Amino acid sequence: MKKDLRRFAPIGLYLAGIAAIVALGLYIVFREFNLPLQISLGVVVIGLAIFAILDPGRVRDSFTGRQARYSSNAIVMFVAFLGILIIINYLVYKNPKRWDLTENQQYTLAPETKDTVQSLPEPVKALAFFTPQMSSDLAQGLLDQYQFNSDGNFDYEVIDPNSNPVLANEMGINRDGTIVLVMGESRELVTLVSERELTSGLIRLINPEERKVYFLTGHGEYNPDDTGEQSYQQVRTALESKNYTVETVNILATNSIPEDASVIVVAGPIKPLTQEEVDLLSGFVAGGGSMIVLQEPIPITEFGSDPDPLAEYLEGNWGIVLGEDIVVDMSSNQLFVAVANEYGNHPITEKMQGLVTFYPTVRSVTTIPTELGSSQTELVFTAPQSWAETDFEALQASLETQETPQLSPDEGVDMLGPVPLAISAESPATSGGRIVVFGDSDFASNGFYSQFGNGDIFINSVDWVTEQEELINLTPKDNVQRLILPPQSVIQNLILLGVVFVLPGIVLLAGVVVWIQKRRRG
Repeated sequence: MKKDLRRFAPIGLYLAGIAAIVALGLYIVFREFNLPLQISLGVVVIGLAIFAILDPGRVRDSFTGRQARYSSNAIVMFVAFLGILIIINYLVYKNPKRWDLTENQQYTLAPETKDTVQSLPEPVKALAFFTPQMSSDLAQGLLDQYQFNSDGNFDYEVIDPNSNPVLANEMGINRDGTIVLVMGESRELVTLVSERELTSGLIRLINPEERKVYFLTGHGEYNPDDTGEQSYQQVRTALESKNYTVETVNILATNSIPEDASVIVVAGPIKPLTQEEVDLLSGFVAGGGSMIVLQEPIPITEFGSDPDPLAEYLEGNWGIVLGEDIVVDMSSNQLFVAVANEYGNHPITEKMQGLVTFYPTVRSVTTIPTELGSSQTELVFTAPQSWAETDFEALQASLETQETPQLSPDEGVDMLGPVPLAISAESPATSGGRIVVFGDSDFASNGFYSQFGNGDIFINSVDWVTEQEELINLTPKDNVQRLILPPQSVIQNLILLGVVFVLPGIVLLAGVVVWIQKRRRG
């Protein structure tokens, strides 16, 4: 081989080395034997071949000379070291162990959660639906702990609903950051990423109970079986995705309430219920049943001056008063669309996490003392720049013209904001029956359900009245307050001097001394 060709031989080694580094990086990133990795390995072989072709003498010497003998010893040591690393990694992989060194065991699941995931009757997969706009780091960290403690019975996958809309629609996803727990044919939706919510979802999955939600019909109510914006079809989809069974019932026709009913929903009747129907509902709740009432303001209905036995029952038995008014909210873009400014302290609203809810044409819902001893909680409040208008004639004129100057609160007559829009109540006198009353029914219809937190507050209400809001109390973790006390300026300057000047100076001085000594020795 001509000498001028041998000088190009190192180029093959450089090419092989660069390709090897690229191949290693590709494997670390993708962890699979994909096409780019195969091409990189091919370039390594080509580079070595170029070196061998251009300088065969050096290749021959490397296998037969003294250097080869020393190299063979180095290769043996390298192979032995590599073998030890492989064995250690295999043992660690087969016997994984984690240590939580935080003071309050922040990254350790509660004992109740560990017992739950270790007792799963069959594999569970969590589908976490997160768009790029919402970080999934917290969810992945928590789900990874569940997977680690599940003995192989729990797995998870993060899915972008925008990239897989068919699956998202199939799972009933209407909110970013929702986690679906799937076990066989059953599934549970978790909309708040926390250990308690995930564990409660797993318990509901393991112990499915008959949870039937009946929507009352016969008075022009919203119907979950209909489609279009003026229906509760999205409510039905969301409830069924949480393993509720949704049906309708006309108790005026059947003269009875189904025995398997967990909750009755009265969603925006246009005509008032009869006294006979209210008596049936009263007996149902007195026997431990639950009810959700969503009543529109009187001018929006066809009640007129007819009596409202349901409102009388709520006031007389539960101390819940449906106001004969319409809320006007000056802080809203639309006067008769009230926006939630504050929530009460209750399991229904504690999960809202600052989500806005809004209520088109809503009436006030207030409380009065009751002899039955029911516990009442006001759930939703408007902003102070609002009031409950009782002058329906003035309201009718404003509804037609939308002219704000025609509206103003009458002190001593109209309730000034903040105005309560929803109330929950629980009475020990009725065997634990629960009731939630909203002054509006439009907010949960298809046209508004998926906007902001409207759907959440309705589904949370169903969970609460069916006692599904908190199935497990996890062992609490004490929050540890940590304060960083910066060192004094003198200490900071000493650290700066040592790290930036002294230590690098010592290394530099040592290098100069070694260089001088080598020059003296020739």
